[in-house]
Amino acid sequence: MSTRWDGESVARYEEWFETREGAFAFTQERRLLERLVSAWPRRGQRLLDIGCGPGMFLKALWETGFDVSGLDSSPDMLGAARRRLGPHASYHIGQADHLPFDENEFEFAVLMTVLEFCDDPEAVLREAARVARHGLIIGFLNRWSLYWWAVGRAGAKSPEAGRLAAAHWFSPLDIRRMVGRAIGLRVEEGASVLPGPVWTWRGDRPWGLCNRLVYPFELGAYCAVRIDLSGGKPLTPLMAFSARPCGTG
Repeated sequence: MSTRWDGESVARYEEWFETREGAFAFTQERRLLERLVSAWPRRGQRLLDIGCGPGMFLKALWETGFDVSGLDSSPDMLGAARRRLGPHASYHIGQADHLPFDENEFEFAVLMTVLEFCDDPEAVLREAARVARHGLIIGFLNRWSLYWWAVGRAGAKSPEAGRLAAAHWFSPLDIRRMVGRAIGLRVEEGASVLPGPVWTWRGDRPWGLCNRLVYPFELGAYCAVRIDLSGGKPLTPLMAFSARPCGTG
């Protein structure tokens, strides 16, 4: 991982998701993740969240029924994840491009906004495919989106920019090509959320109606794709939303 996260930067990261826009965005990102994992079995299935950060997606995945483990290179990020999820996960320090696990040690793995901060994202994909037996999900910031124009491009003046302007944003086409080069497979399913600019990420009408939908792969600020590694046919999707809305993890 090329980006280093200390306690102060972790606190700022978590504070963003406590804002109105951040809480709304995470709810939609979680909706997208749950849509993609709906084709996977969950009971007794081991899932590794690579670059788990403060554990927000890790917690969401545990709530959908997986046996979860989180890995991050930052002790401060892992500490935040442990505070959020406690004994319901296992926690590991390590590098995403050199995972400390055996081949097929997990049934599934996810990479949620991780490749943007890696020196060698294709090596990270190969490692994820090595340790996951059945499938991967990759979530990423969309370079074709209005969000990139606001916070990701060079010279962006939005207060949300900061580290995001230094990240390597990918287009959906970039991700498809990278998956093909790194692991020789194609994307099975992809979708996106949050098509509007940041100031529309809110629950009131009309913006809430637009931004609560899941859109085709190329349209939203945040995209995710599913890759099936084993060649088996996925289950008929059964949505696994939690009983209560999750705003801040």
